[in-house]
Amino acid sequence: MEERSPEEIEVTTQKLIEDLKTVVRDGEELLKAKAKDLSQKGVAARERLAAGVQAANELRYKLQEQAAAGMRATDQLVRENPYQSLGIVFGLGVFVGMLLKRR
Repeated sequence: MEERSPEEIEVTTQKLIEDLKTVVRDGEELLKAKAKDLSQKGVAARERLAAGVQAANELRYKLQEQAAAGMRATDQLVRENPYQSLGIVFGLGVFVGMLLKRR
């Protein structure tokens, strides 16, 4: 599996959000279509809705795969460097604790 940069993940997430907005908009258009318009506008809206759902599902699977790959890489890193990982987590905990104490 290829590793993606945070910028690529952000672009993918934004694309998913845009596709979901399109799906919702097309669904609303389909609901607003009158019975007589259903033959033309409704069919076109259904096709766009189906395409949007498919694109959103594909992006969802890609994001799930990326998240799983990130979790596996993190797990491997922690297992290979347990003491360093504990030190980093401890340091972050102290830092967050100091920030919260100031408030």
